[in-house]
Amino acid sequence: QVQLVESGGGLVQAGGSLRLSCAASGSRFSINAMGWYRQAPGKQRELVATSTEGGSTNYGDSVKGRFIISRDSAKNTVYLQMNSLKPEDTAVYYCNVVDLWGLGYWGQGTQVTVSS
Repeated sequence: QVQLVESGGGLVQAGGSLRLSCAASGSRFSINAMGWYRQAPGKQRELVATSTEGGSTNYGDSVKGRFIISRDSAKNTVYLQMNSLKPEDTAVYYCNVVDLWGLGYWGQGTQVTVSS
């Protein structure tokens, strides 16, 4: 079982920055990929960014060039640096972890609100 603890959400003005963190813990697990997804009211959950153990990253089209995903494998922690935030980035951001067996785990979500 994997537990995910997210932090770093909040309220920020358009053009500002926020940094999200997600720490994974548990017994007997090995992480393959870590990433972030988001869900705005009335919309489906969408990819923000993912990072694999091999170092590959993938970004949603709407955040490319503005958001940066990074991870500290020794700490089982993934970060999302969000720059040039826009009101349309407002959503609940969820941490996601996929282990070596393909099992996925979700965090509880952290609210990000960008005011215009």
